[in-house]
Amino acid sequence: MAAAALSLNNSTSTNSPTLNSHKPISKFTSLTKPTNVSFNFLTNTPPRLQHFRPRPSVSESSLSVPKEADAEIEADDVEDDPTQELSYLDEETDPESITEWELDFCSRPILDIRGKKIWELVVCDGSLSLQYTKYFPNNVINSITLKEAIVAICDDLGVPIPEKIRFFRSQMQTIITKACKELDIKPIPSKRCLSLLLWLEERYETVYTRHPGFQKGSKPLLALDNPFPMELPDNLFGDKWAFVQLPFSAVQEEVSSLESKFVFGASLDLDLLGIEVDDKTLIPGLAVASSRAKPLAAWMNGLEVCSIETDTARGSLILSVGISTRYIYANYKKNPVTTSEAEAWEAAKKACGGLHFLAIQEELDSEDCVGFWLLLDLPPPPV
Repeated sequence: MAAAALSLNNSTSTNSPTLNSHKPISKFTSLTKPTNVSFNFLTNTPPRLQHFRPRPSVSESSLSVPKEADAEIEADDVEDDPTQELSYLDEETDPESITEWELDFCSRPILDIRGKKIWELVVCDGSLSLQYTKYFPNNVINSITLKEAIVAICDDLGVPIPEKIRFFRSQMQTIITKACKELDIKPIPSKRCLSLLLWLEERYETVYTRHPGFQKGSKPLLALDNPFPMELPDNLFGDKWAFVQLPFSAVQEEVSSLESKFVFGASLDLDLLGIEVDDKTLIPGLAVASSRAKPLAAWMNGLEVCSIETDTARGSLILSVGISTRYIYANYKKNPVTTSEAEAWEAAKKACGGLHFLAIQEELDSEDCVGFWLLLDLPPPPV
């Protein structure tokens, strides 16, 4: 069975894309045998942050410990005390180089001495060279509090006001955007806050669940949106696409070319995220061909591309971008062959811990990409 390239857009029939055959992709390996895709990962565990717990400077929160649970903390145990706040800057990092932050401002499954949920500000940069946490009572949650906290972080750690701040909760967009704009910071709604998302997962397990005020079974107050996918804007249509896979060594080459060849796209720090991949491991991806590949890649580059998933029930691909936007990226005619290939692609992505990629080319058999995004499909954080 030859791999299929499904039409993203057809000038004569945009609502009924047809199945098109194509030559084997010279750079990529087509997913021709869905049941025989092999993966050689060094670990089957979910990606974890490798060094998220440096020795912090700490300050005790007056909100975090009910009086009856308050106890004297030994100095040697202060790092492991779940009631403590974190303020850390890597000594080997140039403070001026930290220009982009990842930020979460949300309630936690922890009650304060009033019996109200504690809110927490969590800030880091993509490399975790900067890490900061601070608890707040629920009656001071506004843009003024956040603005003052951002300034305080910069003053305390000696870092400049960031140029950009990424955040992933749509419910906090108004507060975060207002605070950022008053400080001339560009707010970026994006689920590409991967260091932050994994750090929150880690904090849930090692901090929140050990806190004296932890409320087991408490559901997140601001759950992540998963809206019904919308139609794809005209400027994002390509001509053809195909499920493909690429050895990890080749993925690394594409990532390294993002700057050297001025290719559009985005990478991930896999070492930091704790993803260990053998060079020969095949990474699943989606190759998109377009006669206007460069303009298409440029448009995609401004969207904060997060992930791609298949919807075998509807026979479509779903593209997630930004903070809560999902597009129907393509439709295909459902049959046993296309369904099997879509399921194999999803299984391959799952075996990689969610790692996959999007490549934009002028032709499906082109040697070069004009756009390359390394993506990681993560479950929502537990808080």
